[in-house]
Amino acid sequence: MRTIWLNLLLSTALAAASGQALAGETRARQILDRFEHANQWRDHVMVAAHRAGSMQAGKTLYAENSLAAVEGSIAIGAEIVEVDIRRSKDGELIVMHDSWLDRTTTCKGEVINYTLAELKRCRLVIEGTHAVTNETVSTLREMLMTTRDRILINLDNKLEVGDLPGMIAVARDLGMAEQVIVKENLWNQNRISTVKAAMAAAGGGFQFMPIIADDAVHDAGFASTVDHAFAPGAIELINWRAGAETLTETGGPLFSTRMRAEAVRGDWHIWADTYAIVNKPGGFLAGGRGDELAVQASSPREAWGFWADRGATIIQTDEPKAAIAWLAANGYRVPYADEKRPAEPTHTASIN
Repeated sequence: MRTIWLNLLLSTALAAASGQALAGETRARQILDRFEHANQWRDHVMVAAHRAGSMQAGKTLYAENSLAAVEGSIAIGAEIVEVDIRRSKDGELIVMHDSWLDRTTTCKGEVINYTLAELKRCRLVIEGTHAVTNETVSTLREMLMTTRDRILINLDNKLEVGDLPGMIAVARDLGMAEQVIVKENLWNQNRISTVKAAMAAAGGGFQFMPIIADDAVHDAGFASTVDHAFAPGAIELINWRAGAETLTETGGPLFSTRMRAEAVRGDWHIWADTYAIVNKPGGFLAGGRGDELAVQASSPREAWGFWADRGATIIQTDEPKAAIAWLAANGYRVPYADEKRPAEPTHTASIN
């Protein structure tokens, strides 16, 4: 009996020590553990904030791709911020979605015609209200430094595939390459070879996430080819929606039982996109089941819940705060070491 009690005490002590070690890890390291071990975290849906997370409840609170938006996403518990990368006239990597400055800054004209010094005189504006902020255009280095040890960062390459190694080099110089996720579209073997060459040139130590869309790929088996080529931590899947189509009932050919089996075999996350695209039908990347359905139509279960139930363990959204709240309240989130577990899951289909 004494031996049993001693063993129990030892197990308790080891568990406590393990918990303390986990609690002592940086937030980014805890997130990265879940990203790199998908099969261990199938009961948790991570949230990626699109363009750094500028919106809440349909209203734009921050300038997109801004440091303030990143801070807001970190504060609400998002695991990933997605930002867009371009180059200035003098070759500096900067954070900007459009090729033109008109929509998101106080300046006019093409990004590529401005030096970094000139871009630093532009102020970011909040879309919708056009309120001018105190923030200027960020460099990739500045954006990375803001996220260091706090959150993963997904770089959406608005340049060429061959520019990826330069982006990774900046992250590696800061000692944070492992926090970076880069991605490229894949649709056939030639494209795989092109991207693989760029990944080899970039070296290792970072996360590469392929993107597969069902306008070009109709067989979930293609994911197996991609997995063998890259061994990714996640694959982004897109279910296109035409304007006249009703909401998808299945998620299309990619969000299938076979795809979920491929994800388990490869130990990678299925990443779904629910964010809106200007001048496109609602849920354009998500078979109609996007953020508009979740927030404006008050049907989050038909959007975020639908994709989670079809295997998505990462959802990229313009509404990270609402998504996290709903996913957590409905049992799709597992608290981190520094978070409290919800007392009682609720199964409401609306946002309060």
